[in-house]
Amino acid sequence: MRYTLLFILSLGLTACKPQVKNNTDITMSDSNKIPQYSHTDTGKVDLTNDQYRKALPADVYHIAREKGTERPFTSPFETSHEVGTYYCAVCGNPLFKSDTKFESGCGWPSFYEPISKTSIIYAPDSSYGMDRTEVMCGRCHSHLGHVFDDGPPPTHLRFCINGVVLDFEKAQQAKEDYDKTH
Repeated sequence: MRYTLLFILSLGLTACKPQVKNNTDITMSDSNKIPQYSHTDTGKVDLTNDQYRKALPADVYHIAREKGTERPFTSPFETSHEVGTYYCAVCGNPLFKSDTKFESGCGWPSFYEPISKTSIIYAPDSSYGMDRTEVMCGRCHSHLGHVFDDGPPPTHLRFCINGVVLDFEKAQQAKEDYDKTH
């Protein structure tokens, strides 16, 4: 009886874990993207919240436009070791290279440096009685997460990012896409 109970309990615990074949499968479908989605366009995206709401899945809209937060330890990106580039899931803006990702143990994908100074914008955030710095996409101003000063060298920063608002492309696919446009 005790072994049966342990078996049933272990099945229940594994059912709570996200089931993902590989991290290259973790991108929104094209039908769930705004028309301005691009990995190469640097033009600002200026849509109404209603336009975003119609185009984005509910979970992406909630985090990106309503400044929500996904539950910790639920993003498959949190433990990913794939080599490639992380993009804004809303507009496709390049945000982070995988070689700047590290295991922080905070429950969300963490990076120590953005791809460029313009890929991320910063804003003070004093919600929930905390003084933090919010990070948003530099192109569409969608909420991504927060940055803290307890990260590893060389920057000592920890960009704690909601995985729901990230798309990922493996390095080889990114190179092929780049070569097609240049």
